[in-house]
Amino acid sequence: MFERVLIANRGEIACRVIRTCQRLGIHTIAVYSEADADAQHVRLADEAWPIGGPRPADSYLRGDTILEVAKKSGAQAIHPGYGFLSENTGFARACSEAGIVFIGPKPESIDAMGSKAAAKALMENHAVPLVPGYHGDNQENAYLAEQARATGFPLMIKAASGGGGKGMRIVRNEKEFADALASAQREAASAFGDTRVILERYVEHPRHIEFQVFGDTHGNVIHLNERECSAQRRYQKVLEETPSPFLDATRRAAMGEAAVAAAKAVDYVGAGTIEFIVAASGEFFFMEMNTRLQVEHPVTEMTLGLDLVEWQLRVAAGHPLPLRQEQIHAHGHAIEVRLYAEDPDQNFLPGSGKLQTLRLPSPSPHVRLDGGVIEGDTVTIFYDPMIAKLIVFDNDRTQALQRLREALAACEIIGPKSNIGFLERLARHPVVVEGRIDTGYLDRHLEEFLVGDIAPTDTVLFAAATAALLQDEADVATSPADPHSPWARADAWRIGHAGKRVIALTLRDQRYDIEAHGQDGNYLLRHGDASCEVRGARLHDDSLSARFNGESLRVLLRTDKHRVLLHDASGQRYSFTRAIAFAWAAKDAAGGNQVIAPMPGRIVLVKSKPGDSVEQGDELLVMEAMKMELALKAPRAGIIESINATQGEFVEADAVLVRFAD
Repeated sequence: MFERVLIANRGEIACRVIRTCQRLGIHTIAVYSEADADAQHVRLADEAWPIGGPRPADSYLRGDTILEVAKKSGAQAIHPGYGFLSENTGFARACSEAGIVFIGPKPESIDAMGSKAAAKALMENHAVPLVPGYHGDNQENAYLAEQARATGFPLMIKAASGGGGKGMRIVRNEKEFADALASAQREAASAFGDTRVILERYVEHPRHIEFQVFGDTHGNVIHLNERECSAQRRYQKVLEETPSPFLDATRRAAMGEAAVAAAKAVDYVGAGTIEFIVAASGEFFFMEMNTRLQVEHPVTEMTLGLDLVEWQLRVAAGHPLPLRQEQIHAHGHAIEVRLYAEDPDQNFLPGSGKLQTLRLPSPSPHVRLDGGVIEGDTVTIFYDPMIAKLIVFDNDRTQALQRLREALAACEIIGPKSNIGFLERLARHPVVVEGRIDTGYLDRHLEEFLVGDIAPTDTVLFAAATAALLQDEADVATSPADPHSPWARADAWRIGHAGKRVIALTLRDQRYDIEAHGQDGNYLLRHGDASCEVRGARLHDDSLSARFNGESLRVLLRTDKHRVLLHDASGQRYSFTRAIAFAWAAKDAAGGNQVIAPMPGRIVLVKSKPGDSVEQGDELLVMEAMKMELALKAPRAGIIESINATQGEFVEADAVLVRFAD
């Protein structure tokens, strides 16, 4: 086994690899960009080396610099994690030439599967089922349009290189093809430096099911069962689970055999994933192979009791696979979701900023957390905004889903906005609970999963106000003031009458004032025309119990002097901020005469010019930020007065990009 391993990555996956290495007694070497000098993977590693500027191209994608660090630090092997250089043939080959083991497949295997077009041709030769389409070398736009007509609509355009949903577009009819092709090519060039695409017949309502494969240098190749990843938004996986609720034993066996055949076709060594599109009929087709460890590998580990990073290390060191195919036995059900700094109600706009509060559930045999940040860290604009992966496990799928709901309810993120509320709604939605979601469902019905402007009910407001009252009274009781003084009471006591308190709560810029009389868990509350008598209120173990107008309720809730986080009976999350009573000033309405940059990024397309007359919602510019394209649209109909950005220009957050004539 290796004694010194360099991890050529950052964030969650770097921390994940470091933990296994340290358990095995392997000295770990981290690398970091200027933006990551204080990152958790730097702090966890035994030593860490700087490799350049904050942008990936200036640091984590600099294979030559990383190799130089490996040589200087005495690393015997490099683990690339996922993303960055993990599927870079040139880097894998350079490691070999430098006498350093690349913990991954052979360069030839990466080459064979790195191009979707080449991979499909290879699979065709090995009788692995393929979706009808075009994956040839002729990339002239006119020829691609001909092949699109021959393939038939609807079809999928895919970048020939790379993955992760980049450079993918669904085209429903011929007149949409040219614009979709240009957009896919532009995104592919930005993400992979390669504009080549392939065309595939689009399978309606498909499932996405992948098989984890593993090979060694002794000719052994096995699969470690499947993961279903059908819950997707814009081709990005949102929820992953194993076993698939769709597969029966016969289908599982057939797909497993095809996955092993695909891996053997490229003499595969190490961890890889064969991804299939599965029709409603159960017919399956090879989609692509990821020649690396997948983000969702923990669900496989949870059901098999294995450490796949340890397997990677052992295989790279020349050991045979620890188990044979007949020794792979799964138990229970595991589900993974990813907590992101993003705003689902603003088209999942990626966020950045300091994690002022990061509360996550406690790890247990049922709950696993793989993260790369802690409270106080900053989510930067330069990398993927993932905060943590939340993985749950139980004996069956029903119990695992309940574990997921409970774990999500225990999460709280203050700082950048997060997708926790979106994930909570996902985990309760019938299409997920019943195991019938397909890869396009989220995009077709996204409004069903968004929190939007859901207003709190009076019951929710009264519960939140009750918690705030109890918190205020507890704070006063523990203050150093004279406990016998009437001024030390938190009941708004006044000479000659019972005092009135106002609890002011804000939620999504809306203010709610609740009038309160009473103390010690017994209150009369009023909001607008609604009133409520509260009796016997108590805070205990992240919950509030009380009788509301005679009805006894227990509400999942956390509170402090700044905020109240509450879940209603349906599981809907409400995160209230405490406001100062009698000191409210509403925000000015946003103006409609300009378009501003929502975050730092690069302008990749300018679709308008001064003097143009546009309608509300027309696309004016396209910017690239945090590995995704954002369309910036007209806030109203009008005439453009000026465009303050050019194609290729990097702009800062809140920069005014377009002005409208008054």
